Amino acid sequence: MNENFKGTNEYVASEQLMASVNVAIALQKPLLIKGEPGTGKTMLAQAVASALGKKLYIWNIKSTTKAQEGLYVYDTIQRLYDGQFGEEGVSDIARYIKLGKLGEAFESEEQVILLIDEIDKADLEFPNDLLWELDQMEFYIHETRRTVKAKHRPIVIITSNAEKELPDAFLRRCIFHYIDFPDKELMEQIVRTHYPDVEEALLKQAMEVFYQIRTMRDIRKKPSTSELIDWINALQIGGITADRIRKELPFIGVIVKKDEDLETVQQEKAKL
Repeated sequence: MNENFKGTNEYVASEQLMASVNVAIALQKPLLIKGEPGTGKTMLAQAVASALGKKLYIWNIKSTTKAQEGLYVYDTIQRLYDGQFGEEGVSDIARYIKLGKLGEAFESEEQVILLIDEIDKADLEFPNDLLWELDQMEFYIHETRRTVKAKHRPIVIITSNAEKELPDAFLRRCIFHYIDFPDKELMEQIVRTHYPDVEEALLKQAMEVFYQIRTMRDIRKKPSTSELIDWINALQIGGITADRIRKELPFIGVIVKKDEDLETVQQEKAKL
């Protein structure tokens, strides 16, 4: 199987991004992806899994997530409950050990893709708490005195929206890539992967308005790639012609999501 990532029919990747993915795979290091929301960070892991024919494990990080949860959880409450009701096998602690996403990736019989999504949502100690496991590809279950070692080193992709600075020790262990917002040429390729038959004039006008909105000084939430794709879909479904886009800004709520941004766009409408 070809282990080089070259993008997919559904995911258009720049040469630099493809190179970063392949370097991370070759060096067996986690790939840390940053970029503003909507630039395809999460979709990258899905595309790599599809292109390489590997299973994808997704560990979605929240503000309350602890590193331990990705390794394993000891369900003491279930064990206590079973003990109270006389269930058999309560003395077998292993029955109550549930592997997290990292643990499942380690135990897989084949190499998998592991996505650690939005790592910067967790507390500052979270990345450091994973250093040993990501370096050594193993962890120890104290309750059963068992070491879980990766049968195959997973390809680890980590995304961050740069909400928090990540520790230097963690950064040193990663290959880093920042996904720049697509220029118009790349954006057209991205849109056409979703809507290959989109009318040329409609696409051109929608993109012109989209990029002009993104450059407005007072816009607080710049519209993203995914929102442009949704907007073009809405324009097509609504039967909107290209000449109406600038005049009417139809379905503008698909790409402008804040009241103050909508007011700014309406004020600047004459300049679009």
